[in-house]
Amino acid sequence: MTEYKNVDGYDIDNIKPVKTVETDVLVVGGGNAGMMAAAAAKEKGANVILIEKEKTINLMRVGIASVGSNAQKRAGTEINKRDLVESLAAFAQHNVDERLLNTWADHSAESVNWLEDNILKPNGAHLKSEPDAMVTSKAYQGFPTENDPTIDDKSFVSYGKWFVKYQEDHGIDMRYQTSLVKLIKKDDTVTGAIVKDLVKDEFYEIDASKGVIIATGGYSANKKLLQKWDPLALKKNVYNDSPRSNGAGITSALNVSAMRDEEPAETIFDRGLVPVGTKTEDMYYQTPTYDHWLWIGSYPFLKVNLRGERFSNESVPYQFIVNAASKEPGYLYAMIWDDNYGNHLENMHMLGCARYGFPGYMKDKEAFIKDTEMHIKDGLVVKANTIKELAEKLHIPYDVLKKSIDNNNKSVVADTDNEFGKEPYRITPIDKAPYYGCILGGRILCTFDGLRINTKMEVLDKDYYPIKHLYAGGNDAGGFFWGSYNDRVPGLAASHAQTFGRLAGINAAEN
Repeated sequence: MTEYKNVDGYDIDNIKPVKTVETDVLVVGGGNAGMMAAAAAKEKGANVILIEKEKTINLMRVGIASVGSNAQKRAGTEINKRDLVESLAAFAQHNVDERLLNTWADHSAESVNWLEDNILKPNGAHLKSEPDAMVTSKAYQGFPTENDPTIDDKSFVSYGKWFVKYQEDHGIDMRYQTSLVKLIKKDDTVTGAIVKDLVKDEFYEIDASKGVIIATGGYSANKKLLQKWDPLALKKNVYNDSPRSNGAGITSALNVSAMRDEEPAETIFDRGLVPVGTKTEDMYYQTPTYDHWLWIGSYPFLKVNLRGERFSNESVPYQFIVNAASKEPGYLYAMIWDDNYGNHLENMHMLGCARYGFPGYMKDKEAFIKDTEMHIKDGLVVKANTIKELAEKLHIPYDVLKKSIDNNNKSVVADTDNEFGKEPYRITPIDKAPYYGCILGGRILCTFDGLRINTKMEVLDKDYYPIKHLYAGGNDAGGFFWGSYNDRVPGLAASHAQTFGRLAGINAAEN
C-alpha cells in the first residue's frame, strides 16, 4: 500500500519501465553524502550508478568537522571526543541516538582525511584546521572541529568539479537529470528503483544487487511535507536555501515500510532580509543562490520585535534568535545598528561561516560594509539620519524603539546586560548617525529529521529492524539531530553528511 504520493506527481502504481539497468550500488542524490557514498562503494570494488535530478551535483560544503583529522594533528588541535559527544547529546536533550553520535566521532577523521588525500591534494589544495572555538557564554560549549579546504590558508577553495572528475576517472556512472520515482522491494529486500530520465521523458528500472543509498537532502523544499512534519518552519522561515530537497528519498523509503524521526530538526540561518511589511505566511522564497542574505544578520546587534521591544539575548546560536522571534508578533524581527558598526565586527568574535575573516566568508570590515551597502541599494536595509526616521521607515513605534535603544546604550555604559545577559564585549552603542535597520526572518538551509538508521547506515523499518539493502546518508538520515542545529561545533552538518555517506557506501558494497 502506497503511503505517500510521489513528490513529483507521478502515478507510481502504474508506471511501465522501458528498460532495466543493472549495477551493484545505486546512490540517489549528488550532494555531500551521495558523492562520498558513491566513491566509497566504488573503492570497495562495487559497480556504482549515481543519479541526480538536477544538471549538476549539489554544493560540496567547505568547513567540515572532525575529531582527530590529519589537518588537526598538524595544527595541534585536540578535542575530547567524549566531551563533544555528550555536549551534542545534551544540546539535543538526548532526543538522538547517541550511538550515531559516537559513530560520527569515531569515523569523521577518516572521511575528512580521505577527502584531503583523494580530492584536495591531487589538485594542490589541503585542509586547514581552525583551532579557535572560543565561546564566552557559560550556556554553550564550543569545539574546534572545523577543517577548511584551501590552497593559500587565507581563502576557501571549491572542490566540487574536482570531485566530479574523480568519480568519472574511477568509473562511477553519473546520471544527471534523473529522478527517483519509487523504490523496489521484493520480500524483505530493496532490490532497486524506478527512475525517470528527465531529458528523454522515460521511466526505467535500475536493479542494484548490493544496495540503494538514499541521499536526497531532506524535504525543506516541499511545503506540503513541512506542513505535515514541521509546520512551525513555514512560519519561522521566509527563505529556503535548498530548493532541490523535496523529500523524494524519505517518502520513497516510507513507502517500503521505513520509519522516520517523529520530531523535526533543521538548520536555520538568521540572515533572511525581507521587505518592511512582509507577512511570513505570504513568503517562502526558494533560492539556490542565497538571495537577500545579510551577513551581519548573525551578529549580536540590537534586535527587537515588530513592536520595537527587545525580546532575547542576541548572543546565541544562529537559529535561537529565530526560535525566540517565533514567540513574537509576526514571527519576524528588526535589527538596529549605527554607522560605527564596522569597527565592532572583529571584536564580536563570531564562529563558523559568520567569522570575521577566514575561515568566515567575509574577509574584512570592507567586505561586510560592501554587503550591507548592496542591501541598502535594493531597499532591504534602511538608512536614516535620526532614530525617529528609522522607526518610521521600519514601521516600528518610535517611542518603544527609542526606549530599547536607550536601554542598549545604558548597558554599554554599565558594561553589563541586566535584561538578557549578553556578554559585555558584544553590546555595541547605537549613537552615531546615520542609523541602520532591517527586518529579518529565518532561512532554512535543510531539514535533519530523516529516516531512522542504525550504525551501519541501514534504514530501519517500523519494528526497528533494518530493511535489507536500503541505506541513508546526509539529511535523509535521522536520529542524529533534534530541534536546532549546534553551530558551536563548526562544520558538523557537512561532516555528518560526508561521514555517513561514506559509511553507507562501504557497508552497501560489502553485501
